[in-house]
Amino acid sequence: MSTPSEKYASFRSDQEHPAVKEFRGLYDFELDEFQLRACAALEDGHQVLVAAPTGSGKTLVGEFAVHLALERGQKCFYTTPIKALSNQKYGDLVSRYGADKVGLLTGDNSVNSEAPIVVMTTEVLRNMLYAGSQTLLGLSYVVMDEVHYLADRSRGAVWEEVLIHLADSVSVVSLSATVSNAEEFGDWLETVRGNTVVVLEEKRPVPLFQHVMVGKRLHDLFAGEAPTARVGAPSKSGNPAKANAPVKADVKDLVNPQLVRIARDDNRIFRDDSRKPRRRRDLPKSRPSRSHFTPYRSDVVEELDAGALLPAIFFIFSRKGCEDAVVQCLRSGLRLTKPSERDEIKRVVAERTADLPDEDLGVLGYHDFAEALSRGIAAHHAGMLAAFKEVVEELFARGLIKVVFATETLALGINMPARTVVLEKLSKWNGEAHVDITPGEYTQLTGRAGRRGIDVEGHAVVLWQPGFDPREVAGLASTRTYPLRSSFSPSYNMAVNLVRQVGRTRARDMLELSFAQFQSDQAVVGLARQVQRNTEALEGYKESIECHLGDFLEYAALRRRIGDREASGSKRRKLDRRVEAQESIEKLKTGDIIRIPAGRSAGWALVLDPGMRSEREGPRPTVLTLDRQVRKLSMVDFPTPVEAIGVLRIPRKFNPRNPQQRRELAQVLRTRTDLLGEDGPPSRTRGRDAVAHADDPELQEMRAQLRAHPCHGCSDREDHARWAERYFRLDRENREVQRKIEQRTNTIARQFDRVCQVLDALHYLDGDKTTEAGDRLARIYTELDLVAAECLRQGVFDDLTVPELASCLAALVYESRSKDEPTSPRLPRGDVREALERMGSIWRDLSALERDMRVDFLRSMDLNFCWPAFRWASGASLAEVLYESDLAAGDFVRWVKQLIDLTEQIADAAGDTPLRKTARSVVDQIRRGVISYASMVE
Repeated sequence: MSTPSEKYASFRSDQEHPAVKEFRGLYDFELDEFQLRACAALEDGHQVLVAAPTGSGKTLVGEFAVHLALERGQKCFYTTPIKALSNQKYGDLVSRYGADKVGLLTGDNSVNSEAPIVVMTTEVLRNMLYAGSQTLLGLSYVVMDEVHYLADRSRGAVWEEVLIHLADSVSVVSLSATVSNAEEFGDWLETVRGNTVVVLEEKRPVPLFQHVMVGKRLHDLFAGEAPTARVGAPSKSGNPAKANAPVKADVKDLVNPQLVRIARDDNRIFRDDSRKPRRRRDLPKSRPSRSHFTPYRSDVVEELDAGALLPAIFFIFSRKGCEDAVVQCLRSGLRLTKPSERDEIKRVVAERTADLPDEDLGVLGYHDFAEALSRGIAAHHAGMLAAFKEVVEELFARGLIKVVFATETLALGINMPARTVVLEKLSKWNGEAHVDITPGEYTQLTGRAGRRGIDVEGHAVVLWQPGFDPREVAGLASTRTYPLRSSFSPSYNMAVNLVRQVGRTRARDMLELSFAQFQSDQAVVGLARQVQRNTEALEGYKESIECHLGDFLEYAALRRRIGDREASGSKRRKLDRRVEAQESIEKLKTGDIIRIPAGRSAGWALVLDPGMRSEREGPRPTVLTLDRQVRKLSMVDFPTPVEAIGVLRIPRKFNPRNPQQRRELAQVLRTRTDLLGEDGPPSRTRGRDAVAHADDPELQEMRAQLRAHPCHGCSDREDHARWAERYFRLDRENREVQRKIEQRTNTIARQFDRVCQVLDALHYLDGDKTTEAGDRLARIYTELDLVAAECLRQGVFDDLTVPELASCLAALVYESRSKDEPTSPRLPRGDVREALERMGSIWRDLSALERDMRVDFLRSMDLNFCWPAFRWASGASLAEVLYESDLAAGDFVRWVKQLIDLTEQIADAAGDTPLRKTARSVVDQIRRGVISYASMVE
């Protein structure tokens, strides 16, 4: 029961924040303290940043912004990073406020766009800001869900563009996952948007327990209570733990000792086994127990089911791995649903996929998909058809699907909490190499475990793998580092849009407000302090260097110039000697007697084989030494040139592997060389440095100046010189720090200047205005925006047919997932190849211009989707296109939809020309069948 003081505080809060009080009444549960703080700040007129764990209910603050807008007769935009999230939030708001008050804008769909509440993807809002859309009139609130997406390399800039360009009158509600630099992000928001309240919540709504599955047995990761179970969760004694209780620094000491023993035994077995031959008869008769190795996926599901730990999300960092896992579970006979649940699943699946063309069901794998769902098992990854993913999401949210095998993309945004999260491995393929997941990624993935209001605790399970170290997992599980790093950089499209709206100078100033520049400037603060300390130290050095006879710094600088001149001359001569030595080695012949100048084989030797020249290492002669060793030499053994001082005939049947023959030939070599002594002939390079220094007039002049300088006769000259060396060394270090500061200061603005130089050279900009070509570029939003605009200007697309235009535009949107895709893909014949060649030439010219201007935005075109796009636009069936292209259905649909987006932009930019008609025909022709259905549901 609340105390009288708490009741009075609640009463005062209700009096001061009537909108929050009314909003609380809409829910049948008590709002958390952090939610109340954020809502109160919003009602008070502040902007708000909420950083909280997955599943904590931070979206409720966004819904309060919606409530405020409706109550005050204002307008609110709710933005999300992906269309699926937009659809999900649209459905939630329609069910609460009614379809007449809520709209949806996702690029594919436009539903009630002038409603007071509009849900949209962040890119749609960015485009509206650049276009000056009338829909922005009356806008008072913008909710930016999943704002931590601004760290995304390919799309993150969009979030910063929106935050910078929104009118000052708009209040922004930023909702973020838990990040370790939320205060820094909040400081930036305050700089850009004005008064911003940062609300941090580290407390998980449901305590999370950590486990490791070894064989079929589930072990606790920690010997006592997991740190993640302590945060905001009741302890085993029944007393609630403090939300911000410190986690022990050396959490690895808390690891379950049984797991440590298993790891030690497993590593010993693996190490001993690896030393043995791989022949079957040599394998040990007694195999190690399976409990020390990775369990089968189906066994994991069975164990979780037996322990009442379902529903579960099983993360496998591979699309194929997810599909294989479903097949393995089906083959093992797993069935996780009751008859009533199976009936409901079949009804939902039939209803949600009723509009899919019957002829495509087979190629989409519909029947296997439906069978797995009826057993409570599903996969979820980017290669699946969007309609199938939505069915999985709906059934999982309703508790009808018990286990979902998913890639890490499921952890980003979609509301699919589970009781348990399983991680098959702690490494993943990042497109270039297998890398370990970060503590931030681990937190994000396991954050889905524990359903608020349903589960009293969540569970994270990591499967045992060879070489598994439980201490490393403990470190991942207890680390709270997930810094938000900006990925912002100005693009060509962004530049022309900004210049067209506010002019070049104002645009430059606006870009300096970016989070990327803010973070860079924050780093400059520490560097500036270092410069200040160095400058003070340099003044102290100057006092120690002062000489009563003259300017000792001038004298010391002259000494340094002399030393540098001598060193550079020696270095140059050393390089000349290396070239000379290499040429001398290349002249050697079989039977030559030489003296090796250096290395472990230094001394007399007989050339057995001059060796072939290597571009990387130079010649590699094989020789016989006096101690009867046959060695292959390299340039390291010849710092100076070598010359043959005689020739020794080598027997024709000489075998360098025969010890007796080596001994006899080495004895003959020793007899021949004894007459020459230990040193051999004099070196031609001795004394060269001294002669060279004497022949350098500039060096002689500097030495004369040094001797004539007043400080040359100072009795403390060498003491002053030591301080001078320290001064010069610190001064060089200080200049390097200053150079770093210059590089980091105004980096975004300088990059914008270089982008504008490219656009100036191509006549897209004319001072503070855009040209006609620039206006076309402003309508094209794609990674290869400048290539597309140049193709438009040069008429590359003008005479193409509908399938040919689709094929060429596909080269501007598609990007292969792996480097294994063909480098010479199949292409249509005729005009398409000619157009693609012209596009390639344009890309090469633009890339050369970028190099000249020191920018790098344009990735290479990828032609691997040109043939599928051509075939689809020509009317081929889905089965034919997928068979010919080896694409997953979901990937094909996603790339066609991106192709539709670009084609619509090309139609818009083309103006009143025949190309606009062709482009619109492309859209009509490729938006059919499964693509048309996907556009309706996404």
